[in-house]
Amino acid sequence: MQIINHPVLEDTVNDEITFHLDGKSFKAYKGQTVAAALMANDIKKFGHSRKLQKSRGLYCANGRCCNCFMTIDGLDHVLACMTLVEDNMRISLNNSDPDIRSDRDGN
Repeated sequence: MQIINHPVLEDTVNDEITFHLDGKSFKAYKGQTVAAALMANDIKKFGHSRKLQKSRGLYCANGRCCNCFMTIDGLDHVLACMTLVEDNMRISLNNSDPDIRSDRDGN
């Protein structure tokens, strides 16, 4: 999912960065989405559905289907197809419902 050489576009290879998925380190290119970086590293399962326990992954790649939800830097249910990968980003498979966030008063 990364164009290396293109006859019309200039050199598209960007700086290489490192991200972490469930404790393992992987390489990506600056400017890639999290989903593209995962697919480039041959990771196609982004989690599983709660009700049917079926694998979830990249489906529409434009933020409409919500199939690529992942936990990114501690935030649950972030769209991997719409989020750019950053250096030392921590990513986890999304295998459960998100934690309910409370307000400052604990309510």
